[in-house]
Amino acid sequence: MAKAILIAAPHSGSGKTLITLGLLRALKNRGLKVVSAKVGPDYIDARFHEAASGAPCINLDYWAMGPEACKARLNAHAAGADLVAIEGVMGLFDGPDGAKGSTADLAEALGLPIVLVIDAAKQAQSVAAVVHGFSTYRSALKIAGVILNRVGSDRHARMLSDSLDSTILGLMRQNDSAVWPSRHLGLVQAQENQYLEAFIESAASGVSRETFVDKLIESAIEFTNHPFKNTNPLPPLAQTIAIASDVAFAFAYPHLLQDWRDQGAELRFFSPLANETPNGEAIFLPGGYPELHAGQLAANKTFLSAMRQHEGLIYGECGGYMVLGNALVDKDGTAHVMAGLLPLTTSFATRKLHLGYRQLKPLNAPWKSPLRGHEFHFSTIQSQSGGEPLFHATDAAGTDIGPIGQRVGQVMGSYAHIISQAPA
Repeated sequence: MAKAILIAAPHSGSGKTLITLGLLRALKNRGLKVVSAKVGPDYIDARFHEAASGAPCINLDYWAMGPEACKARLNAHAAGADLVAIEGVMGLFDGPDGAKGSTADLAEALGLPIVLVIDAAKQAQSVAAVVHGFSTYRSALKIAGVILNRVGSDRHARMLSDSLDSTILGLMRQNDSAVWPSRHLGLVQAQENQYLEAFIESAASGVSRETFVDKLIESAIEFTNHPFKNTNPLPPLAQTIAIASDVAFAFAYPHLLQDWRDQGAELRFFSPLANETPNGEAIFLPGGYPELHAGQLAANKTFLSAMRQHEGLIYGECGGYMVLGNALVDKDGTAHVMAGLLPLTTSFATRKLHLGYRQLKPLNAPWKSPLRGHEFHFSTIQSQSGGEPLFHATDAAGTDIGPIGQRVGQVMGSYAHIISQAPA
């Protein structure tokens, strides 16, 4: 059986993604078969994982999937691997408001040991109190060791080491070049970064040089066998589904696509940015960054014409939903004509953060059972009229959000990214 370890931190920005990528590549360079998972709904980190390991990365979402589904999905994903590295989300104990779903909740449910990554740049002996607090806050959790990140000097390293009784698995030196560009929704996607391979190899070199990789592997545990039994897969949109896939439409969950394949659906990928036409009974436009390519999409008449002429179901999420509307207004206030299949105009000129988990009750959606998903976008609805609401939404705590999304005939979409059917 594969061994598994969970990499977490006290807060976002501590360096856990960098260290996860470095570890994945370092182990791959040793000839080990290593796979990974990302806690929560994040799309972007998972693609960086894949670039580092050379293997698919899945999402494990305690709140949206439930603990049993997380166990089963991890077990199926780990088959044949030597080690599974699971990267946490936000701080170890941070989760949805009013509900369970933190990295700690997942670690406890799956019995996973935790490697705690601590940003030590602005502290010395105080790190001992941080580690003590995180190690004792929940007795069911096991902190297998710590990696101290952004260590400034030999003297700084000695002060940190002398203050800790806990197992130190690494002291990573401050490296200002170990930063990649960001944009309004987070990191630039893996496929957009031309220096990614060099960046990952640099991270792997740092992890190999400045952490005790063998001790880290020893701290992992054999993952308890949970036979995969997917009793609640999201039904496919059709038996043949054309799925937009390029840098403008990259946010499709691998676990959902695999569920559709497992139910007999044939997935056919196409690129709207390359002006390709969809070929399937249904069309799925996932989220992504269409606003960065709005002018090109508006000029791709072959793609837009094929969308308008399609007689089957069309479903869009977030960015895909915006492209189904009449127009998309970019950050400079320029309106770009989109497919015009929904009475909707969205805008990045007027920005507002919409972020959080969503409980979704289908109203006019292609699915009947309650769903769980999330929203993460800055665009706003400039105008909408007509159309039937797609879902009734509440947040993770049950606070009413109201109707969201639209449906006109066979065309439908919303800002919500669906993660799974709601756990029983």
